[in-house]
Parts: sequence; C-alpha cells; structure tokens
Amino acid sequence: MTDLPDWVAAQLPKAARHPGLAIASLGDAKTFGKGGFKLSSPAFDAGEELDPCFTAKEEDAVAPPLEWTAPPPGSQELIVIVEDATNPAAAPTAQWVVWGLAGQRGKLLEGEMPPRAGKNAAGNSEWLLPDPPEGETRHYVFQIFATDLPLTLMPGASRDDVIQAIKGFVTGCAVLHAPFTGIPADDGDWDDEEAD
Repeated sequence: MTDLPDWVAAQLPKAARHPGLAIASLGDAKTFGKGGFKLSSPAFDAGEELDPCFTAKEEDAVAPPLEWTAPPPGSQELIVIVEDATNPAAAPTAQWVVWGLAGQRGKLLEGEMPPRAGKNAAGNSEWLLPDPPEGETRHYVFQIFATDLPLTLMPGASRDDVIQAIKGFVTGCAVLHAPFTGIPADDGDWDDEEAD
C-alpha cells in the first residue's frame, strides 16, 4: 500500500493516516479545501475525542452533528464518508456513507436522518456507532466531497459504489478527525437509587 498523500496526511495525526481512506483516491491537492471548503462539528474540534453520546457506549447514541462551508462554485451535491482509519493492515471501516446533500453551505443536526445513506461496514444504512474495546483508541476520519454532478445511486449503495460513482467529479473535499478511546458501557442503571 502506498502512503497517504502529503496534502491530506498533514491534516491528520499519524495514527489516522490510512492510505486506503476514500479521500486518498477521490481528492487531490487542488480540490482539498478548495475555496476554503471546510468540514467541522459543533460537538467537537478537530482531533478532539468523540463524546460517548455518539458511540455504542451510551444507550441512545446518535450520529454527531456536522457543518460545512460553501463548496466550490458549480458543486451540485455533497457526500460524506466516515471511516475508521485505525488499522493500516485492513481496509478502513465504513462508519457512515451519506449523500443527497445540496451543493451549498449546510449542516446535519445531531441524530438527523440524511437524505440518502449507503451501507456501513455492518451492512446497514445508519451511523455505525464506534465501539472500540476498553482502553483502545480508534481514529475516525470524517470526509466530505463536493461533486459537479448529482449522484444517482439508490439508498443502500456501498462505500465502494459511491467512490466509483463520484471518481473524477470531485470539485472540493475536506476532512475532520476525531479519536475515541473505549470506555466501560453506560448500563443506564439510574433508577436503582432511592431517595431517603
């Protein structure tokens, strides 16, 4: 496997620089951050740990909120692919594959259902809740792609289907990284406490 290209590697910590990330095959130095295109979250800063409320460690966990700036002019649609980039010996794990987002400045609210979602590594079309073993840190890379053509794939398409469909049509791309270290699961046993 080749290394992750310098233009994106510089934006990620060493542990998250998986050469198989979607952005490595879809983006390039010209489209990365083009025109100030940026992905962020009101729930965490780049490099900051994910809150357990976005992971399998809490019972009512949901997908984290995301926000993005205006993509380059001519962009028709936005696609978000989130991957676990921790294990360099295996392909990145698809946590979330989302498309159908308008090619303009926008956001996905916490737990919001996206317009269209593809299959994650577990084979369903939801946010795959991060669930590392206790004490193990995994690295999640949120990637956004703007395209100059709308994506015609049906919901439930795979990460690879999406990558093949948008290859060569990316006008801008950006990344956001968040690690998460496994903690004991919240058993939600709050009702056992009785007031005196």
